[in-house]
Amino acid sequence: MSRTIALITGASSGIGAAYARLLSSHFDFVLVARRADRLNELAAELGKAGAAVEVLPADLSTAEGVAAVSDRLAAGDVRLLIANAGAGAFSRLADTEPSDIDRLLTLNGTAPVHLARAALPGMLAACEGTVITVSSLLAFSAGQGFSMPRTLYAAAKASVVAFTRSLAGELAGTGVRVQVLCPGVVDTEFHGGHGQRLPSAMSPEDVAKASLTGLDLGESVCVPGLENLPDALDALLAAESGLLAAGGSRTLAARYHRDQPA
Repeated sequence: MSRTIALITGASSGIGAAYARLLSSHFDFVLVARRADRLNELAAELGKAGAAVEVLPADLSTAEGVAAVSDRLAAGDVRLLIANAGAGAFSRLADTEPSDIDRLLTLNGTAPVHLARAALPGMLAACEGTVITVSSLLAFSAGQGFSMPRTLYAAAKASVVAFTRSLAGELAGTGVRVQVLCPGVVDTEFHGGHGQRLPSAMSPEDVAKASLTGLDLGESVCVPGLENLPDALDALLAAESGLLAAGGSRTLAARYHRDQPA
């Protein structure tokens, strides 16, 4: 009997590899990352669990890499897409090389959109499938003051949250599930292994476990370290609803009724 195929990006280490290990008893895989040697090592490990594994080296910060993975998804046989690949972008915008802006925004922000678009026709035709995007708690940090340079990273990850939450509504009733995962600091090689030096960092195994368990619980947003997720999401939704309702008035707000300087 054939097994369900999962395509995981950023699968060479960290959260991506943790997902693959947790799923290996029931899934076959397409593993995507830049490092073919690391993918091949993981493929051999997963093969011992009975999984068939296809290795697809690709750099998702490039248009060519996004196209290669999108083409594979367009085959229509992938029922679980985990868009996990990402990279730190923790420099001040004024210090960021212009050539790095598109690269970082593509990898952290727009690649998951392209991959979801490529995977959805097959999932919708089958009336089943799952799309998981990996964002970050920093997606919610834009108004929290300046403790570290994160403008590009926070912007990209915030876009992933908005995209996935909106997509969940769009796909309601289709049989296709959607989730955005928003971990805090994780004990991985990400950003030069920053999380490996922090005792407060969560393990990648726990992060991946929270995501998969959250799917069973019906969570379209998963925050692995947040105990009272429903209340937090209700508060977020209420704030958004209030802003939309009050801000949509055709009447100019009172503070703007003043003479303009000459």
